[in-house]
Amino acid sequence: MKVNPYLNFDGKAEEAFLFYKSIFGGEFIGHMKMSDAPDMNDLPKEEMNRVMHISLPLGKDTILMGSDILPSAGHSLNIGNNIYVSIHPESREEADRIFAGLSKGGDIEMPMADQFWGDYFGSLVDRFGIRWMINHNDDF
Repeated sequence: MKVNPYLNFDGKAEEAFLFYKSIFGGEFIGHMKMSDAPDMNDLPKEEMNRVMHISLPLGKDTILMGSDILPSAGHSLNIGNNIYVSIHPESREEADRIFAGLSKGGDIEMPMADQFWGDYFGSLVDRFGIRWMINHNDDF
């Protein structure tokens, strides 16, 4: 079984995923706008360019996915603390690089530091309201 985090945004999916791509690298394996889908001609003009689906591989086993909501369809976005994306880099240096990139313009909850359970860990909320945990363990 694979678990892939799926993130929803209110018109900021493309901006957020370009930001994540600048940190993690790689290429999008899916990037569709609402206007690319059949039967979407009745959407308000301002929603046509919203992201229907976008996917960015984060290593060989994980894909970060997301989309924008459609207010005209009654969708609303409630940013909360109910989801974190947990990243497990292979080195402390990579953990620091990812943490520094994601925390730009965001809020650091716990700076990267050695923890009592033996891991190198930090958590933050990025500038898009997405919560991230960066966790490195030499034995993992």
